[in-house]
Amino acid sequence: MKNIRSLILFFLLLISLPLAAQNGGIRFAWLSDTHVGSTTSVEDLEASVHDINTLTGIKFVIISGDVTEFGSDAQLTLAKAILDSLTIPYYIIPGNHDTKWSESGATFFPRLWGDDHFVFEAEGFRFIGLHEGPIMKMGDGHWAPEDMRWLDSVLTAMPNPRQPVIIVTHYPVDPSIDNWYELIDRVKNYNTQVILCGHGHRNKAFDFEGIPGVMGRSNLRARDSVGGYNLVDLRPDEMVFRVRKPDGETLAPWDSVQLGPRDYTSDTTHYARPDFSVNEKYPGVRTVWTYRSGFTMASSPAIWNQTAIIGDRSGKVVGLSLSDGSVRWTLQTGGPVFSTPDVAGGLAVFASCDGSIYCIRAETGTIVWKVQTAKPIVACPKIESNVVYIGSSEGKFRALDLRDGTPRWSYDSLGGFVETRPLVTDGLVIFGAWDTYLYALDASTGALRWKWQGDRPGVGYSPAACWPVAAHGKVFVVAPDRRMTALDLATGKEIWRTAEFQVRESIGISEDREQVYVRTMRDSVYALSTSADVPSVVWGWDLGFGYDINSAMLSEKDGVVFYGTKNGLILALKATTGEPIWEHKEGVTIVHTITPLTFRSILTADFDGYVRLLEYSGGEK
Repeated sequence: MKNIRSLILFFLLLISLPLAAQNGGIRFAWLSDTHVGSTTSVEDLEASVHDINTLTGIKFVIISGDVTEFGSDAQLTLAKAILDSLTIPYYIIPGNHDTKWSESGATFFPRLWGDDHFVFEAEGFRFIGLHEGPIMKMGDGHWAPEDMRWLDSVLTAMPNPRQPVIIVTHYPVDPSIDNWYELIDRVKNYNTQVILCGHGHRNKAFDFEGIPGVMGRSNLRARDSVGGYNLVDLRPDEMVFRVRKPDGETLAPWDSVQLGPRDYTSDTTHYARPDFSVNEKYPGVRTVWTYRSGFTMASSPAIWNQTAIIGDRSGKVVGLSLSDGSVRWTLQTGGPVFSTPDVAGGLAVFASCDGSIYCIRAETGTIVWKVQTAKPIVACPKIESNVVYIGSSEGKFRALDLRDGTPRWSYDSLGGFVETRPLVTDGLVIFGAWDTYLYALDASTGALRWKWQGDRPGVGYSPAACWPVAAHGKVFVVAPDRRMTALDLATGKEIWRTAEFQVRESIGISEDREQVYVRTMRDSVYALSTSADVPSVVWGWDLGFGYDINSAMLSEKDGVVFYGTKNGLILALKATTGEPIWEHKEGVTIVHTITPLTFRSILTADFDGYVRLLEYSGGEK
């Protein structure tokens, strides 16, 4: 009887052990797309964390991005407070929701968690986690040059180059990342076992150009009564995935990946890469010079005489010679610079994520004055009549004296951060904030004259990324709600509002102010009359550039309209008809608002940190 009892106890103990432990491996928990700040997100994450803490044998937790809904400091702080109640280690990266709508310019995430990458070892496997933004912009995911350097340093530092590697990221590693192949081509040189990703909110198996891939479900409950996450059993020869419900139910395995030595050098499959053949159609476009910063850029250059001024994610601001792209001067700030400068009277003004507003001499980069604020700033300034108008991430909008930075006034009642460049016209300062509102302040006093909210008032639909334009007593804005709106300049009352064009955040105005330009979310650019009291199309042109959500503005110079897409295609159109003059693909990623010098010569800046001078020598416009 004693032996029977001992045998029963042994089998009970065996059953209670995690499956991975029975087979010489480990088990970890995998959370993704927690979206703290949305619907039931807090309750769902707290339930999962509590459930993980009750389980035995879980070694660590991985969180693969979209930790929050809008990347605000408050949402990130709340998410960290919940996750810090885990009783086992966890490793975390941001997703696009954490980086696009970031009041800190995506600097608060690494400040909270110590980094926005991770690398660690478990059971002989090296786990490497990194994200692909995009930071502060709408567009595809993008491997930043600085993050690829980090990955290179981690891979080359491995004592054993054949150590099995597991990559964790947010987007699936396919063309939803504009330069997806940057990572693929690197990790194929190593013993990469699998790539884990989130973003799609569902469990799904992938093949990333021969590398096994697995997408993990969102922790949100969606239409279910409870949320859920994945339990992953990692053994030397296999990785097994099960959904765990925080109500105590563990489902049967839904996927498994066979592990072992991998050699990708024998794969002769031809995999698609970006197509630059459009450049053969317009040979009259040439690149005069190229400057490469080596860091993410999220702004456009400003011009003073023969100097172009721009900053990057390293916090460096440079003055480039327009003649050859050489660096005339360099200024190092204490945080990323995502602010497009404005220039007047030989002075350039911009903001930094170090919390400062800088005024420098455009010719030398010498600091004239600096105003320190309470938070990082990602907003773009506008100079008008020796006054600098600029928003911030503190719920404030400022007017500063251009000569010495002394405050003229401050409006302190914003409900969200500012990233746009304000419009200053007819005694008003007009701008959107990420609080659903468009504001009009008195340019002299800062008093609120009016504010407007669209009929889809969610924060993500705010008219906050577009640079407003005005003409004929109207203000024109476009927003992520896919509506275009014309407001009365004096009162903020709607004159017209339409969803006909499926716009998003890109807008511009003609030099004679008779046409307002918008880029639709698929293929087309339209020009509408600024004088008409109803939406009146002057022209529309299907350009075939595909789906596009870049938040760059449209620029006109000498009768030519310029725009750059989210995938590196630059368009030059006749302002009178919209007919293409030329197209040119310089890269694969987001091109920011183009800075035209003449109708034949433009400056471009992109997410990869390149500034280029392009010239067109073709026929007349």
